[in-house]
Amino acid sequence: MKDALVHLLLTQPLPDAIDQQLEANYVVHRLYQQTDPNRLFDEFGPLIQGVVTGGAKGLDNATMDRLPALKIIAISGIGTDAVDLVHAARRNIAVTTTPGVLTDDVADMAFGLLIATLRRMSEAEAVLRAGRWPQTQLPLAHKVTGIKLGIIGMGQVGTAIARRAEAFRMEISYHSRTPRPALPWRFVEDLHALAREVDVLMLAASADDGKAIVTASVLDALGAEGFFINIARGKLVDEAALLDALKHQRIAGAGLDVFVNEPHVPEAFFTLPQVTLQPHRASATQQTRLEMGEIVLRNLAACFSGETPPDKV
Repeated sequence: MKDALVHLLLTQPLPDAIDQQLEANYVVHRLYQQTDPNRLFDEFGPLIQGVVTGGAKGLDNATMDRLPALKIIAISGIGTDAVDLVHAARRNIAVTTTPGVLTDDVADMAFGLLIATLRRMSEAEAVLRAGRWPQTQLPLAHKVTGIKLGIIGMGQVGTAIARRAEAFRMEISYHSRTPRPALPWRFVEDLHALAREVDVLMLAASADDGKAIVTASVLDALGAEGFFINIARGKLVDEAALLDALKHQRIAGAGLDVFVNEPHVPEAFFTLPQVTLQPHRASATQQTRLEMGEIVLRNLAACFSGETPPDKV
């Protein structure tokens, strides 16, 4: 039976099967459907005890403060950078994530972007769809097998990417806050040195600090023959510097699933044939989104039963 006292705020859609379970057990308010969010907060803000959101969207402090009864922010994702954890802790609000289940999908997307970018698959498909083959002379692509791959961030996703790279006989190096001696790949302490050494620089670091680490100087170190792939967070990259490097061919190309100001993407990216673009869809498979939703449900149920949510950060 639905507990009318437990009100939830959804900031974005969830899979139908998860949505139906939420509807069956909670009073659900859908922020993403509101033309006047202020009206929703004025009327129901004092009643809302839980928020379900995504890792990129999170929940800003101003919204958090309009929810005085809030007990839990359940993130369907692994990133916590869009939630002020200190602010939430001051109010004794639990913040939960969905760890572990996204790893394979994100690593798969990383490799999809790598292959598509080096083989210029998006450019070739555009030519084919426009009926310009074989009239259009496409540039030769870059071989994938055997390249030198540099990974920034060697957590679960970085490790999964490296495992996949081994099957392509890639020479793997990585940069992270601390070395991981148990892993077989070479740690490079200086990010610029890593960029100079590799054919592809792949960003898989967490974004908890939220500072750009791939800067103009890192891109210059990567050089005119190097490619950049980002499946982490857009704000970890100096996006203006990246666009400038691509426009002036100071790097060879890029594959991007994330951007600084999502969902707004600089239109200049659209004119660059050497760039592969995705609308932040690394975890967007039916199986993974359902599994993420089940973890969200588990954390909500624990919280409202007076227990510590199992995936509290």
